[in-house]
Amino acid sequence: MTLEKNRPDQSRGTGPNPSQGVPALEQLIGGPRTAVSAAVAKRLFRAAVRRLAVTVVESPVGSRDGRAFGQGGPTMTIHRPDEFYARVGRNGLIGFGEAYLTGAWDAEDLAGFLTVPAARIATLIPEPLQRLRAFVTPRLPDHHRSTEDNSQANISHHYDLSNELYTLFLDETLSYSSALFDTSHVPAPAGPGSVADHLVATPPEPSDRPDPAHHNVDFAEAQGRKIERLLDEAGVTEGTRVLEIGTGWGELAIRAARRGATVHSVTLSVEQLELAEQRIAAAGFADRVQVELKDYRALGTDGQTYDAVLSVEMIEAVGAEFWGTYFRTIDRVLARGGKVAIQAITMPHDRMLATRDGETWINKYIFPGGFLPSVEVIDQITRDETGLRLTGQLEMGSHYAETLRRWDRRFLAQGDAVRALGFDDVFLRVWHFYLSYSQAGFASGYINVSQLTFTREDQ
Repeated sequence: MTLEKNRPDQSRGTGPNPSQGVPALEQLIGGPRTAVSAAVAKRLFRAAVRRLAVTVVESPVGSRDGRAFGQGGPTMTIHRPDEFYARVGRNGLIGFGEAYLTGAWDAEDLAGFLTVPAARIATLIPEPLQRLRAFVTPRLPDHHRSTEDNSQANISHHYDLSNELYTLFLDETLSYSSALFDTSHVPAPAGPGSVADHLVATPPEPSDRPDPAHHNVDFAEAQGRKIERLLDEAGVTEGTRVLEIGTGWGELAIRAARRGATVHSVTLSVEQLELAEQRIAAAGFADRVQVELKDYRALGTDGQTYDAVLSVEMIEAVGAEFWGTYFRTIDRVLARGGKVAIQAITMPHDRMLATRDGETWINKYIFPGGFLPSVEVIDQITRDETGLRLTGQLEMGSHYAETLRRWDRRFLAQGDAVRALGFDDVFLRVWHFYLSYSQAGFASGYINVSQLTFTREDQ
């Protein structure tokens, strides 16, 4: 379906208000259930921390002494233990994140602290209790399912916050996805769902060079390198008909047009569409690039086909129940002899199965309706439901950890500018936690990102 080019419903949490896009923090409810769940949470949390290379200090506000436990390492300080354990007891990992938002706990090196438990997240809770996960983890709300009716609101919740906000911490290409800092790589043994000769990008060297103009030349180059590799994988050259699913702010479309391609790019973000069109016109490619506010499911209904289909970190917003629809749509619009190149954030298959259908802190506060696939399930779906076959894979999770580290550093440095846009201190803590939490996921290997290349089985 083609959507109306209008502003999102302000009642859905978007629009220029101080806590834009941030759901109201739930008030703690006292009573026996909260007391019991807090006691259980305290016992489980302390047992887990004692097995980790971290330090947790319980230092209640107004107290001169603090109780420390853990094996030593990045430090977390719990300022309001009663609130912290109550929130964790009532809402698990969502409550853990919410307790950070209220200031019940803090950490000077937030990403460093979170990386340690992230590396062992599958074993921190005793296995018998893990079996109860489905009974205690909140389900994804129906209005967050990525249906055709809900998807624009889900996307708008995050991407229509403010173009000015994103320009404060992104590089000059306005790329909001993992950079590729160099192209050196090593072969990796094939895992479930991966291609036999898939590659792993060599970890980049962290950079802490001064950044007075809010962007580093090498960062913009790394973002460009990511895009150029995807275009190479998809075979984009002079005359190629390109479909891009998920426009972002237009950098991929500009680079494809620069190669002589014609580009049809679709998005569900009103804000991104408007700025992308401006950037494309400024680059001189308005005659080669069409950007449209359209749901990916409506593609191909007019019989239009493309030589190359590209999509950068968009599958994460599709939702597990629609992965088949996403790849069948791509299969439908891919011309004979065409190629597909996508960049996808993934998680291990067993963790995907264990967490499927549940709501996470990221769902609630950042990406409603989002869920990460595994490479294995992508391979399985394309084999079972399409003629597409996974033929190339470059893992680059360490590059995303560095990308997020740079974004977070810039975002924190721009705190006053973020406030000047109308966002409040809760929003700042939400986003610092989001960027640090994500960095920890990639740094620990709990989540990964890959460039995946597909061709048709009959080619």
